[in-house]
Amino acid sequence: MTIDLPEVHARALTETRRSLAGIGPEQWSMPSPCAEWDVRALVNHVVAGNLWVAPLVAGQTIEQVGDRYDGDVLGDDPLTSYDRSAVEAAEAFRSPGAMDAPVAVSYGPVPGRVYAGHRLMDVVIHGWDIARATGQDTTLDPALLDACWEVLEPQIDLLAASGMFGHRIDAPADASSEARLLGLLGRTA
Repeated sequence: MTIDLPEVHARALTETRRSLAGIGPEQWSMPSPCAEWDVRALVNHVVAGNLWVAPLVAGQTIEQVGDRYDGDVLGDDPLTSYDRSAVEAAEAFRSPGAMDAPVAVSYGPVPGRVYAGHRLMDVVIHGWDIARATGQDTTLDPALLDACWEVLEPQIDLLAASGMFGHRIDAPADASSEARLLGLLGRTA
C-alpha cells in the first residue's frame, strides 16, 4: 500500500467532521442513505466505530471491549463526542506498530493496516451519507477518494458483497471514479 493510512484516516476524520458541523438542529432525526438509521443514529455509528479503534489496536478482543460502546455514545453534544472519538482513533492508528499488529475484529484477526483501511472507508462513506442526508456538498476529497480505491481494489468483491455499506449498484462505464466507488458501496452519486 502506498498511502500513509494513519494520516489519510485522520484526514478523513477531519473531512467528515465538516459534515457533522453542518447538521442543523432539525436534521438529526432525518432519514439517511442507510435505511436503518436516521442522521443521529448514523453519527452515533461513526462515533462508536471510532471509539472501538483504541482498545482493539491496543490488543483487546471484542469480548473484552464488551458492550461499552452500545447505545447512545453522543450524549447532549454530538460534535464534541465526535471530536473526542476522532482524536482517540487517530492517535491509536498513529501509535508505533499499529499498522502491523493483529487486531481482533469480527472478521479477523487482521493486521492493523487492514482495519485502518476499513475504518477509513467507513468514515469517508458515512461522512458522504451525512452530507447527503442533510443537503450538504457531497463531493469527496480527491485524495480520500484515491485512498479508498487503494483500499478497496484488492478486496473489491469481498467488501461489495459484504453488504456492510449497502448493496452494489453498477455505475455506467463512463461514470466518474467517485460515482463508481459510491455505486460499489450501495450509493448513487
